Amino acid sequence: MHKILKIVAAVLSLIGIVSLVRIIAAGDEAIKTGGEDGLFEPMAWIGYIILGLTVLFVVFFVLKNLFSNTAGLKNTLIGVGAFVVVLLISYALSGSDLPIEYKNGDTIATPGESTMIGAGIVAFYFLLGIAAIAMIFSGVKKVISK
Repeated sequence: MHKILKIVAAVLSLIGIVSLVRIIAAGDEAIKTGGEDGLFEPMAWIGYIILGLTVLFVVFFVLKNLFSNTAGLKNTLIGVGAFVVVLLISYALSGSDLPIEYKNGDTIATPGESTMIGAGIVAFYFLLGIAAIAMIFSGVKKVISK
């Protein structure tokens, strides 16, 4: 598996280097016009492939590790459950701003969209507070234990 990954990385690197040399050789004017002759497309596809492979491997190894370590699976499920609870509480606390119209370009946000945005903001502040309390608690615990 390691050899295959090294070969794939080498091939993608070579294609990337060739694309970079093509972009540099095309000059500033071609770059300013946006590479209308397909100059940037190979580089973009390499980026998409690398991103896709990275996400695929991360998901694979995370799932593999979770199912091989049942204690880790339990802790992960507890964390995901706590996050879902935070999101549900945030959604319950955020209200719809029905009389206010928020414009996004030519469209007007619906009350449901307004509620979801409010829930996201409330969840952000709630998680920010939890993180701050956890850091303070950890720092105080370290100072007391010394």
